[in-house]
Amino acid sequence: MNYLELINKCLLELNYREVNTFSELVKNDHKRIMTNLNVINNEICNSDNWNFLLRTKTLNIPAHTTMVENPIKGRILHLLIDGEKYKFKGDFEQFLTSNPPQKTYSMCANQLIFPKFPTNKNAEIIYYTQNSAVDSNGNEKEEMDTQSDQSLLPMPFAQQLLVYGTCLRLKGNPSYIKFNYWLSMYKEALANLKSKSSIYAKDSAGIKLFRQ
Repeated sequence: MNYLELINKCLLELNYREVNTFSELVKNDHKRIMTNLNVINNEICNSDNWNFLLRTKTLNIPAHTTMVENPIKGRILHLLIDGEKYKFKGDFEQFLTSNPPQKTYSMCANQLIFPKFPTNKNAEIIYYTQNSAVDSNGNEKEEMDTQSDQSLLPMPFAQQLLVYGTCLRLKGNPSYIKFNYWLSMYKEALANLKSKSSIYAKDSAGIKLFRQ
């Protein structure tokens, strides 16, 4: 479901008139819906270590080099060199000494820091992307901003989470007639996403609700 379709689903839930094109989205309520769809999308994507956000990248580390610009836009889960897992160490100053820690890496000013290797090395990096949307050409991006963009949240969960989550944020009043319905549907979709996004049977569903 693309961005325009999600917006129209929100308009329908809020008893507003739907639109045919992106250019019709000029009212303040339109802008609020558009903004909150991205807020909800980003918050859910960043709320957990979702399998659907896992990505891989190979990083070349030249010989006798300790600092390499970090190409990862997200959070690193595993970093392997020569098939061995390297652990992250927050104290980057240790890498500047004559005896840096081995099989570890660190970061400073968007530079990944490694022990100095005598030969070129390739680091295999598994990470969670910080992006939460994708355009019609398959290019990932941080937010939806054109009508054909889609959330990285998998269907059918994306529609239910984004539409009901956006409506909850916009109204934000438990006494509103549809509030409890939106809340129950949102909780159900989030629990289902949690339980079905992992192949590990003992991963349990959890509920998180984001409100202003």
